[in-house]
Amino acid sequence: MPADHIPALALAGPTASGKTAAAFAIADALAPRLPVEIISVDSALVYRGMDIGTAKPTPAEQARVPHHLIDIRDPLQAYSAAEFVQDATRLIGEIRSRGALPLLVGGTMLYFKALFDGIDDMPPADAAVRARLEAQAAAIGWSGMHAELARVDPPTAARLAPGDSQRIQRALEVWHVSGRPLSSFHTTKTVAASDRPMSAASLFSLEPHDRAWLHGRIAERFHAMLAAGFLDEVLRLRARGDLHAELPSMRCVGYRQAWESLDGLHPMASLPERGIAATRQLAKRQITWLRSMPQRHSIACDAPDATAQLVQAVRARVWGGGA
Repeated sequence: MPADHIPALALAGPTASGKTAAAFAIADALAPRLPVEIISVDSALVYRGMDIGTAKPTPAEQARVPHHLIDIRDPLQAYSAAEFVQDATRLIGEIRSRGALPLLVGGTMLYFKALFDGIDDMPPADAAVRARLEAQAAAIGWSGMHAELARVDPPTAARLAPGDSQRIQRALEVWHVSGRPLSSFHTTKTVAASDRPMSAASLFSLEPHDRAWLHGRIAERFHAMLAAGFLDEVLRLRARGDLHAELPSMRCVGYRQAWESLDGLHPMASLPERGIAATRQLAKRQITWLRSMPQRHSIACDAPDATAQLVQAVRARVWGGGA
């Protein structure tokens, strides 16, 4: 049975840092004494039909170690941090009841933060308000919307780039629906610390010592996705006829750039460069989030023995030594 002091372990890292391979190495190392089940912490892997551009574990990989929270939503649907916390908390209990160790793996740092710190009791999405905001944005642009956000919620506007349309829209939506700025929700949590399923003390992170190493892997992976048929995957999604560029699923890195190229907004020849640049920006944000979590156990993912270091650290955490 899992040790009582460790309800679950978490493995985070920027995109292309090697999380999937590392998770399997952990599962293999613990398996003789403790079976592992993986809970995905990835806002893109929840979507069905989005496999290549999300680097989704293959069916064979998912069969090798049980996986959860993959392919649980249609791309037309949203999946919030609150829903993730609810699902992950339930799964942690179910997996432990089977005598296995839950291993949460991914790069959606908002999900990790919500799980570790509790989630703010913010209002749900409001389609009517969102439609009005989109119409306003079409008239004045997202820089104008950012200026409007600065008027009603200066702290949130200060931490968002003027082009971050998704987060600007959500912050304005919260203000219109609740009458409160988004920043005010960050001061209170609805879940007491004692009731949270796990803490950041159980978080292991893969972080590059040399950013150039990660940038090289990001470029290599994006080109590999294109070679594997990523554009055909996006064309199949477009052919459904009910998806559009402003859905959370189609805002995922890579999909957004491919959709815009297929819309003719950018030359198709620029897709690799744009996709790689967007992925690098995502990785930068992920690393910034990780560095705000001082309790994490960081492993240099570009070290030659990174996997061995990680496995040794996990074994010590689980069994209190090098068992």
